[in-house]
Amino acid sequence: MGCFTQEHNTSRQPSEPLSHCNLHFRKPKRECTTTPFKKKRTVVKFHLLFFFFFFHRRTFILKHPTGKHLTPSEAAKMVASVFSMNRLRSFQPLNNMLSIEMLRKCTYLFIIVCAMTGPSLADDQDLEEFLKREYSLVKPYRGLGFSSSSQWDIMGTAVITPDYIRLTPDSQSRQGAVWSRIPFQLSDWELKAQFKIHGQGKKNFNGDGLAIWLTKDRMLNGPVFGSINKFTGLAIFVDTYPNAEKQHDRSFPYISVMLGNGTLEYDHDKDGRSTELGGCTAMVRNSVHDSFLLLRYTNNQLTLLVDVDGKDSYKDCASISGLRMPLGYYLGASSATGDLTDNHDLMSLKVFQLTVERDEGEGQEEEEEVLLPRVDNMEQFHVDVQPEGMGTVQIIVTAIFSVMGLSVLGAVGFIVYGRWKENKRKRFY
Repeated sequence: MGCFTQEHNTSRQPSEPLSHCNLHFRKPKRECTTTPFKKKRTVVKFHLLFFFFFFHRRTFILKHPTGKHLTPSEAAKMVASVFSMNRLRSFQPLNNMLSIEMLRKCTYLFIIVCAMTGPSLADDQDLEEFLKREYSLVKPYRGLGFSSSSQWDIMGTAVITPDYIRLTPDSQSRQGAVWSRIPFQLSDWELKAQFKIHGQGKKNFNGDGLAIWLTKDRMLNGPVFGSINKFTGLAIFVDTYPNAEKQHDRSFPYISVMLGNGTLEYDHDKDGRSTELGGCTAMVRNSVHDSFLLLRYTNNQLTLLVDVDGKDSYKDCASISGLRMPLGYYLGASSATGDLTDNHDLMSLKVFQLTVERDEGEGQEEEEEVLLPRVDNMEQFHVDVQPEGMGTVQIIVTAIFSVMGLSVLGAVGFIVYGRWKENKRKRFY
């Protein structure tokens, strides 16, 4: 291919110049002429080598022999150590076309870019593999709430559009919600909610907000952002209107976490301060970009993160340890407006299953113990814990037995009174 054998001589005289044509030891001496075709083939080989490393960057470039991903600085140090050995100078065909300095700069840039983008791309791919579609609400919303095959129901003023689900419009006294039909059966999970709150009202003249639910009951209207109060389960409230008179301790919109046991009551007048486990201020209203909530639950640890810029850059909002959730609850989202209004749009609810190493008996033990949602050491959150009250059945049974007891007492009293009256008559005869 552009070279021909002149003679079979495996030795080279000391005065003979070294060129790229006689780099192959113990082979016939070859003569060749540098042609455009030869250069083109060499460039193609170099590009193939470049793309080979590109498609295998996670193995050859991004990962240390220990298995961890390399940071850009670590990658730069690795490249510097490679080039310090000056091995690229042995590739004479490349020397003829590109300078060593240029190759160094290009390779530095390439490896650093791969080190920055590779781990995030790999994480996204791994995360997509664990997307639980049976629990997720994503576009397109075909048959949602109307088809028997749909996994979600809608209620109230919720309206489905091609790009979002409008839970409530910018109108007064509206409530809307969307609820999953399938009980939640994941022990370790991550929920990513995408939404947008916007309207014509000025700041602090808008309302009320929306909520993300994971509760025992579903499809029930109520005063708490479109759902019932004294609920059982987990709730994330995005409150856009300050009801309390004292607002010096926080700014709105405010995102808070609450765990209900069936007796705790969300207090609108105090913006839920008495039952809040954690929260943060997040300017999610009238934002240019969509807003995101990232809720992660693993090993009885709940973590809430918020992204209001749409740049996939999440900030810590709340972290609650020792939180125990039963299985079989329902995922949902709701919103409400009162005298003050806003559009509350929900784009998606994506649920991912997380893989966590556990002992064999640990999961079964926790599942048997957790019958109601609870938090270890509730006192640290300054939550007004109320004693668990009686259910409806218990109240009815108690009332029946009370009536029966009063009836028996009345009958006994009537009999005793009759005998006393009869004995009193006998005294006069």
